[in-house]
Amino acid sequence: MKTSDQIEIESLKNRVQDALNEAKKQGATAAEVGLSTSNGLSVSARLGDVETIEHDGSQGLGLTVYFGQRKGSASSTDLSGKSICETVNAACSIAKFSSEDEFSGLPDPKLLATEFPDLELNHPWALKAEQAIELAIECEDAARGFHPEITNSEGASVNSHQGIKIFGNSLGFLQGQQATSHSISCSVIAQRGDDMQTNYWYSVVRDPNALENGVSIGKKAAERALKRLGSRPLTTRTASVLYSPEMASGLLSSLMGAISGGSLYRKSTFLLDCLDTQIFPDFIHIHEQPYLKNALGSSAFDAEGVATKSRDIITEGILKSYVLSNYSAKKLGLQTTGNAGGVRNLSIDSGRDNFEEMLKKLDTGLLVTELMGQGVNRMTGDYSRGAAGFWVEKGKILYPVEGITIAANLKDMFKNLVAVGNDVDRRGNIRTGSILIEEMSIAA
Repeated sequence: MKTSDQIEIESLKNRVQDALNEAKKQGATAAEVGLSTSNGLSVSARLGDVETIEHDGSQGLGLTVYFGQRKGSASSTDLSGKSICETVNAACSIAKFSSEDEFSGLPDPKLLATEFPDLELNHPWALKAEQAIELAIECEDAARGFHPEITNSEGASVNSHQGIKIFGNSLGFLQGQQATSHSISCSVIAQRGDDMQTNYWYSVVRDPNALENGVSIGKKAAERALKRLGSRPLTTRTASVLYSPEMASGLLSSLMGAISGGSLYRKSTFLLDCLDTQIFPDFIHIHEQPYLKNALGSSAFDAEGVATKSRDIITEGILKSYVLSNYSAKKLGLQTTGNAGGVRNLSIDSGRDNFEEMLKKLDTGLLVTELMGQGVNRMTGDYSRGAAGFWVEKGKILYPVEGITIAANLKDMFKNLVAVGNDVDRRGNIRTGSILIEEMSIAA
């Protein structure tokens, strides 16, 4: 007997198939449809009182039709039969007046996913609003009571969401995926005299049983805020820089942007024509793991239905693969890498050093725990970000710093990567430990 979730997925698949059938009826030579629904509970509390309680639900359908090499897209939040017909008609009208693009169209049918293992992404949480409120207040109370210098709070929040995504195309692909996401977060303010500092901590998982304890989250948020008290600027200098795990993920994100298909075919990247070139030290291995169970980035297929696969992007420091969708691959005369919608569980292999050992390896330099501004020029690789963190000498944290800018070129930063810690942050789609860069410029 089918469960209610299975019945809902089948019903949504039928809506997608209806849209595909309607596109064919209106003369489209090909079509693809994505549909998503989500519902959940969000609660926030501040200073011991409830601030918000939200029961939210959303749904949407987006489709693209092709008339030969002409393309049109439209979307709707109404999933009724009449609305689907109107949305298809709107997309067809756009396509008929669009210019031909020789690279548009659906992917090679042979590349579509055919195996759909259970990645254990769906873990519903029977969380009532009263329970969520209790968790949020407990988390914030743990932070506020941690130390007398925690004088204010930006609040704590508890979120629980479940969603369904369906994708289908006129090549016969039609699959659905159900997933959950649960989180607890807290942000507080520490004050000493006129010095005020804010910091936070959070946990986000698929399975609520894996959530970090709310009391622990609150205490970490408080501890992090207290450590920022007494922050000062640094004089201009060059020094080694250690990125904390949550900041190190930004370096890998910049790498992905530089080797993505859009940047490559527009020739707007500092890593143009760098395939099979050494861009990192030979101990660096960066790869995708789309089949990790319970992970936030896992999926058996990309946003175009192409099968994902575990694959190496950097091997022994050498760039072995780009990050391509079907369209960008065609523009480059290559084959899609199954990355429509981005990478999935991007991971960099860790060394043996924990965080304390990474500090010792840094010896004297800057530990970065916060970054501000965008400051990355994808065309040239120039990197300049506002930063805050801690000054370290002889492997020991001496004092917090703020109001500084760190700068270098990403090509040099990648080549001068010294070590990756085993303190891996798994709370996102990019998994990395702390990363040590040999030398960067630091300015007040």
